[in-house]
Amino acid sequence: MKLFFREQMPLIFIYFLQLFLIFLVYWLDGYRNMAVSVYAAILSTCLLSGYLIYRYIRNKGFYQRLEKPLTSIEDLSNEPQGAGSPLAEGLQQLLKNQYSHYKKDLHKYKYKLEDHIQFINQWVHQMKTPISVIHLMIQEEDEPKFKAIGDEIDRLKKGLELVLYSARLETFERDFYVDTLRLESIVRSVTSSQKRLFIRKRIFPSIQIDTHSIIVSDEKWLSFVLTQLITNAIRYTVEENRKVFFRGYKQGKNSILEIQDEGVGIPSSDIPRVFDPYFTGGNGRNFQESTGMGLYLAKQICEKLGHQIEIESKVNHGTTVRIIF
Repeated sequence: MKLFFREQMPLIFIYFLQLFLIFLVYWLDGYRNMAVSVYAAILSTCLLSGYLIYRYIRNKGFYQRLEKPLTSIEDLSNEPQGAGSPLAEGLQQLLKNQYSHYKKDLHKYKYKLEDHIQFINQWVHQMKTPISVIHLMIQEEDEPKFKAIGDEIDRLKKGLELVLYSARLETFERDFYVDTLRLESIVRSVTSSQKRLFIRKRIFPSIQIDTHSIIVSDEKWLSFVLTQLITNAIRYTVEENRKVFFRGYKQGKNSILEIQDEGVGIPSSDIPRVFDPYFTGGNGRNFQESTGMGLYLAKQICEKLGHQIEIESKVNHGTTVRIIF
């Protein structure tokens, strides 16, 4: 209704201006019968009101469509009320054409994205084969240069996993399996897989988790999250002979896992943005390996698994990441 009156306001203004000018002309011409003039004005106004009422009823669906916000893109294809109006029919045809073009473009980009993700998955799996072969070739060697090669291979593996899980995140629903898991077993398995990194930085894991602590999650995705958190904890611990603490406990109905390091910590100004994609913050300028994607992926995966993730940190006193199951 408001939109209709806003549109018709110029017409109403011109009408009354025209009425005033006619009265003025009659007055200047010496015509003084005001009763007849007022009667004529009332009749004319009634005709205008009838026209406006007819036009509103005729185009009611048009104005309602314009005033009502869309709740979803599917609303573009719904038939509006008052479809008999030329304006409503024209609007409906326009919206249908727009919706058709939108769906075509959407499907086109969807197929492009799926092709791209498939290519990334194939490429990552192809790269894993030569990396595994190189690892087998040097695992029996004890010289320092081969250990350095092994460290670089670990970095390559983590980089490939980051790319792979980033690509799979869009199709998460097709690639997860929820199961009952022992929290301590998962943590020990992931820390064991990262033993080369612990040894290289001379940092030690301290696991304080009840052996009977049970959680419900996806082992593969959760292991990736823990790997990212462990990598960050070790990367930002610059002093040797430090520890990364893993604590598991119950809080009401929730099981909680805390991962605490003794690293450089995160500035308080960076805390609100640490889960944003590609955000590296102040530490990212001092540690060149930072990608800004580890915590982002960890949060996205935890949300999709139904877990919560929190972070606390203090500069020069370390960081604590908490996963709530």
